Amino acid sequence: MKFIKQLFAVLVLLCATQALAEPQAGKDYKLVNPPQPTSSGSKVEVLEFFFYGCSHCFKLHPLLSAWEKKMPKDVELIYVPAIFNASWEPMARTLYALEALGQLKQLHEDLFNAWNTNIQDLTDEAKITSFVSKRGVDAKKFGEAYNSFSMQSKVVRAKQMGQSYGIRGTPTLIVDGKYLVTGLHPPETIEVLNALIDKARKERASKR
Repeated sequence: MKFIKQLFAVLVLLCATQALAEPQAGKDYKLVNPPQPTSSGSKVEVLEFFFYGCSHCFKLHPLLSAWEKKMPKDVELIYVPAIFNASWEPMARTLYALEALGQLKQLHEDLFNAWNTNIQDLTDEAKITSFVSKRGVDAKKFGEAYNSFSMQSKVVRAKQMGQSYGIRGTPTLIVDGKYLVTGLHPPETIEVLNALIDKARKERASKR
């Protein structure tokens, strides 16, 4: 009988600890109101609003990159460039141009390092083109993608998304159009991200 009581006490303690560890709305994440539509189909959508020159984004990058390599198959990670002012637009165009050429993953980390470690000036098209061409990107094709008509619509869309989600700083993660995570230390960000993905997954399953 004594053993059963001890076991019960341990189980209660474990449950209490788990409950405390669960992310709390208003503290660990915010509710997106109203929730926004996703483009990931049957997959749980994760958006990262970021800027290559953001030191906090740079600190999160290694953990998020490692997470991305092991992320569940029912999850889709989408990078969204934050554009708070005109000086941030060249990097947004760079991201989308490299994405169109299928070379974003190849240069993603290089761009973070250029801004945060090497302190390179990548604030206009000429400097950016020189940078990417030295890393295997065709300068002509990059320029065409950077200045294409579709590029402008992507930039406008990124700005609209930032406004719809109420993005105020970077990095900010959005889970399935409903949950906003920002301002946490990188390890905590990943923990909360995983918990919210599980939450979103269960919510999707309950609607089937």
